[in-house]
Amino acid sequence: MLGVVKSNAYGHGLVGFSKVLDGLGVDFLGVDSITEAETLRKNNIRLPILVMGFTLPENFKLAARKKVALTVSSLENLEDMAKKNLPISVHIKIETGLNRQGFLVQDLPKVINILKRANHINVEGLYTHFAKAYYPGDKKFTERQIGKFREAVEIFREAGFRPILHAAATGGAMNFQEAHFDMVRLGIGLYGLWPTEETKRVHARRINLIPALSWKTRINEIKMAGKGETVGYYRTEPLKRDSKLAILPIGYWHGFDRRFSSIGHVLVRGRRARVLGRVSMDMTVIDATDVPRVSAGDEVVLIGRQKNSEVTADELARTAQTINYEIVTRINPLIQKFYV
Repeated sequence: MLGVVKSNAYGHGLVGFSKVLDGLGVDFLGVDSITEAETLRKNNIRLPILVMGFTLPENFKLAARKKVALTVSSLENLEDMAKKNLPISVHIKIETGLNRQGFLVQDLPKVINILKRANHINVEGLYTHFAKAYYPGDKKFTERQIGKFREAVEIFREAGFRPILHAAATGGAMNFQEAHFDMVRLGIGLYGLWPTEETKRVHARRINLIPALSWKTRINEIKMAGKGETVGYYRTEPLKRDSKLAILPIGYWHGFDRRFSSIGHVLVRGRRARVLGRVSMDMTVIDATDVPRVSAGDEVVLIGRQKNSEVTADELARTAQTINYEIVTRINPLIQKFYV
């Protein structure tokens, strides 16, 4: 299992969450950049690491020194690596239908030729990425991708290479057992979130995903405002009643999206409270009129449970007309994380 901790571990904290996964026994960690990989090494994480994004040639030496494997997905990048003469491990990315990173199958004879000449490059892995594996009702396209990947595998095996094979992320791992190969790359599922509602409907009875993250703040100020007054910038929301306003020290800089303005909800004392007016850079106002005994210092849940109520990343995603991935990955890395 490769635990995908790219993009600050999907907002869950790169170093802290990686240490949790290390303790749970994952075999690899997947990051986006050499910068993330170097951060993990500086924090004494010794697990094998794969950089899944692009790496500039000037960073090949750092990758070799830190014993970090790099994704190679273009002839230009591979040729640059061959010229460096550095002992480095790579995972070759195959393009099978996503039309993003990766070598086309017809390019592989050139790739093999370069690798045969560059003995300092260790082909540790061979992988691809699916475009639609999280839609279990439409399997044909993913099956074609698996077929193309198998073609690539045979070419590498005939050339004498025996790399680790991996293709399935969370959706692929759940919906396509034939795509498990030697390793699966689990990202969103490791954080207790479903890649799509379609996958959830098919697998929820046998797989119980519980969100790992709760996101909380506190009320720092309460004030009254009269009917007809407005809240926030641009005066977008006139109050329809005399209201008790609670001010939260959190805003879009922290990752609480501006799209929650006037329509998002948080939890206070187990009650849902609506966002009033525009979400500001560092502050958000909520309507606490119907929350009994509310006071400054009360805990406010932005994502998670409080008593019998819950606000999920999926709910926020629907509110903002986006996906749960974006909701959690946009949480500011500087916000302190606690792992319990």
